Amino acid sequence: MTRILSYNILVGGTGRIDAIERMIRTTRPDVVGLVEATNLDIVKELARRLDMEYRTNVPADGSWRGSLALLSRLPILASKTHARATLRARSLLEVDLQEEHGERLTVFVTHLIADFSHGWGGDGLRRQEVREILGIMRTNHRPHILIGDFNALAPGDKLKASNLLRYLVDLDDRYHTNPEGRHGHPSLDYVMPPKLRFINPLLRSISRKLLFSALFDEAGSLYAPRGSIGLLHEAGYVDCFRYVNPRAWGFTCPVAAPAGRIDYLFANPLLATRLSACKVVKGEEEGEDTAMQASDHLPVFADFGTDLAISFRLSPDTSRETSETVGEAH
Repeated sequence: MTRILSYNILVGGTGRIDAIERMIRTTRPDVVGLVEATNLDIVKELARRLDMEYRTNVPADGSWRGSLALLSRLPILASKTHARATLRARSLLEVDLQEEHGERLTVFVTHLIADFSHGWGGDGLRRQEVREILGIMRTNHRPHILIGDFNALAPGDKLKASNLLRYLVDLDDRYHTNPEGRHGHPSLDYVMPPKLRFINPLLRSISRKLLFSALFDEAGSLYAPRGSIGLLHEAGYVDCFRYVNPRAWGFTCPVAAPAGRIDYLFANPLLATRLSACKVVKGEEEGEDTAMQASDHLPVFADFGTDLAISFRLSPDTSRETSETVGEAH
């Protein structure tokens, strides 16, 4: 079995490496894709502690700071950085691995742009990125998987907009006198389009009113764009979590107020035939505060066996329960 984990560690993870390590160790993964891995020293130290090899998207000429990394217990055969102007992280990290049973596996790590105040929640920008990524992956005919932070909801997924609103208002209040302290954390202005920011005072006033929560959640779910994830579905890529857990919410962000699922593992059809499990990790085994100490995202992992997995033969509409999520809370 090969276990692949995706984890956004929040602006490099500086000062939080112990908590990040504990969250990763909880799942005992073979492969770890790191997003916002902007501190190379943290990447190297995590690799050392976990006894893994590592690769990053740091260019040889140093023309930009890396932000994507992959750690692997499996042998790394090759790695490549696809630099594209349309990609948020300036690149897509591609790493070829040798699985224990001899299969060659390619892992792509990405981080799609947020920029929620641009156009319809930044959806047009993310669609451009996904088209670019699909073009790159189209030439790969081996088992492969795309993982990372996609900053977008999948078609049919829920959004707890009221949780997100309260989270943003809390952040604004907390960092009002210390703007520099919020590095990496969003603000209400960042999420709202400029033309709609005049309603921010109203949103702040209703953020604590439970009466409006259900209505706000419904409105938020209707507004949230899902086009970029839809493009991956159309291209035949399998949303590992949703396939295994057709009814679970699977929220991954923000940890302090779970509002949506934006971290994914997308397997190509060849690899998806081996999919056996996919879970969001909340880290209860390491203490309830560990996840919050580590990052504003929760990690997600998927397991791939050596044979065709029974779960993939089943219809995604099957009436299985939602127990596949670790610590799932509705």
